[in-house]
Amino acid sequence: MIKKKAFHICFIIVCFSFLFFNCVKNREPASSTEMKTINDSMNRTVSVPESVHHIICSGAGALRYISYMQCQDKVIAVDDMEKERPQFEARPYAFANPGFRDLPMFGEARGNDNPELIAALNPLPDVIFKTYGEMGFNPVELQEKTGIPVVVLDYGDLGKNRPVFYRSIELIGRIMNKSERAEEIKEYIDNIIIDLDKRTSEISDRKTCYIGGVAYKGAQGLQSTEPGYPPFLFLNTPNADIDPMNNEFAHMDVSKEKIVESDPEIIFIDIATFQSDPRANAAYELKHDPAYASLRAAKNGNIYGVLPYNWYTQNHGSTLANAYFIGTILYPDRFKDIDPIKKADEIYTFLVGKPVFKEMDDSFNHMAYKKMEL
Repeated sequence: MIKKKAFHICFIIVCFSFLFFNCVKNREPASSTEMKTINDSMNRTVSVPESVHHIICSGAGALRYISYMQCQDKVIAVDDMEKERPQFEARPYAFANPGFRDLPMFGEARGNDNPELIAALNPLPDVIFKTYGEMGFNPVELQEKTGIPVVVLDYGDLGKNRPVFYRSIELIGRIMNKSERAEEIKEYIDNIIIDLDKRTSEISDRKTCYIGGVAYKGAQGLQSTEPGYPPFLFLNTPNADIDPMNNEFAHMDVSKEKIVESDPEIIFIDIATFQSDPRANAAYELKHDPAYASLRAAKNGNIYGVLPYNWYTQNHGSTLANAYFIGTILYPDRFKDIDPIKKADEIYTFLVGKPVFKEMDDSFNHMAYKKMEL
């Protein structure tokens, strides 16, 4: 009798789920019945409403790009990353939009969406923007289960994949009727990178420098670096004598011997390192490891903190702001007109709408853009 009752309950649940998702699948988009067709970054043909009023953003950085595009007022729910209140925070768009924390949650971070939670939203999103389509919930299956158009965006970067980044904001612009804003972003970033290049391209006597503690899926120690650290690239400055290996933004752990051999004059530390154990961060290593303590930069006190830029994927505003700060340290005569904190806030204001340098610096106990005392 119990088995029979359990069978009936399971049967009812299955039937309800089938009817629920079919109803959702067959519903019209919430805001418009007029549709247009786009090709997303996975080369999928997706029909989206002509007018979009409600959206959600799935995956690392999706909400950042929506904020860049000044569409944050269309966001009706967020993943659990936006609900957290960590001790350390380095996402400018999150500081600029504290209201994201109060929105309903539709799934977990890194694209691990919950179709049931999405289908229960009121109103329903007209479009789901999703970065890193290969991670988390499959975008095709998500669209099938919810009946909501899913548009996959390639994240790109500010180096050789800058055109990929630009294509994604252009795609957002076409969908959200914000194409003019996409062009403004492209022009603004291109002009900054051109400015950095003009200031440094003809320098012949370059100081040797190194970036350590670069965040990569969490906090890291001094050996964590990027051969082609973006601010160094924009400043035409090599990262010690580490070969970029034809991959500008590749993370790597360089050997201690290589750091000692290069003996940089100046070391920059990604302050994300201070999330780690106090005896494992880059500053502790520089102070207490005899090999590192012998470096010129350590002996002369030329150690500086820079903002993390790898934080729920790349924060392009922090990349550009760091480049100006580093420029003032390496080549002060070429950057004498730059106040790096004011420049950072100018960049953040353009990209996310608010000057948020102070909030991020506060989050990291005021270590950004300062000489570090070991």
